[in-house]
Amino acid sequence: MDWKPHAERLAEQVTHAMSRWRPVVASIPRHEFVPRWWAHESAAPGPYGSATWSLNVGPADPEQWMRSAYADRSRVTRVGPHHADDARPGDQATGSPTSSATLPSLIVSMCQHARIADGMHVLDVGTGSGYGTAMLAARLGDDRVTSVDVDPYLVASAEDRLDRAGYRPVVRTVDAIGPLDGEWDRIIATVSVRPIPASWLAALRPGGRLVSSIAGAGLLLTADRTPDGGAEGRIEWDRAGFMTTRTGPDYPPEIVDRIEVARTAEGEHVAVSRFPVVNVMEAWDLWSMLGVTAPGIDHDYREGCGTRTAIMAHSDGSWARAVEAPDGEVTVHQGGPRRLWDLLDAIRARWLREGSLPVNGARATIAPDGVITLRRGRWSTTIAD
Repeated sequence: MDWKPHAERLAEQVTHAMSRWRPVVASIPRHEFVPRWWAHESAAPGPYGSATWSLNVGPADPEQWMRSAYADRSRVTRVGPHHADDARPGDQATGSPTSSATLPSLIVSMCQHARIADGMHVLDVGTGSGYGTAMLAARLGDDRVTSVDVDPYLVASAEDRLDRAGYRPVVRTVDAIGPLDGEWDRIIATVSVRPIPASWLAALRPGGRLVSSIAGAGLLLTADRTPDGGAEGRIEWDRAGFMTTRTGPDYPPEIVDRIEVARTAEGEHVAVSRFPVVNVMEAWDLWSMLGVTAPGIDHDYREGCGTRTAIMAHSDGSWARAVEAPDGEVTVHQGGPRRLWDLLDAIRARWLREGSLPVNGARATIAPDGVITLRRGRWSTTIAD
């Protein structure tokens, strides 16, 4: 099976002609990192929803395997605690993705934002399938790349696949938000965090740079280490929606429970909204602004029978359910200590009034303890635990 033409086409798609990453992408057998993957069967209501996934086995259909592996798309390799490697043909899984092979163009973008140069040592946070680790090892050499993941199985399987592809970087089972053993010039995280772990700042060499995404907001943050042990940078205009860090095999079940309560509860406050129902998770600007100003809200969105339904729920007991009828009228039920849909509508009103939202392109200051302060014009906000 000749995979190289597929890798070369992928490289042409995700890099420009003079990019140092073009030969890197063209040289990596991505199909080896995704021999099995989960494909979507039913609509995912949100990052923690009850989506149904079916198993795809690459060697069973080599042509589909090549098309899938060398497409510029993420491939989900684990749903909840169920890794595709352990599934049997015909199996299905229900839940949220907990590991994947990230889409190649996003890995290239993260590396470009990191401003990687020859001779640098890089920490790759979130090994996953190992594909992104392979890109770094191909670019810098095995001895300059360390990759960490919280999941022992992912680490072992990625290390094996890296070895078979000819790469032998250091791969460790580590909870990346805890202490790190080592120092690096660059830290690239393909998991999202909130705030920045203090251990990352401590592990950055003077002048080092980190590239990460802010959990619950889809914001891509780049920052350079400052002499005081913190960092300064900005929110890039690019977006990155990575899975959040976790300490176990799956996300907490209470998140799904909160969504289900909001699906049928009678609101303490019922009103008609002046705005249509929106899928917040796909409205990047709204999601980002809401994520930094009112963090911790989980979302669900569904369509059917001429109606659209959006649900918001928070661990403090606040929830909202907005239903748009076929005639366009939107009825909103809300309960708990806060009115979550009102917060969203206030952001939408500001967007219409000002033409943009200040979170995009904001300057970022990170304290040594990882707390992030964002500023743009007269607007500012703090991102902490």
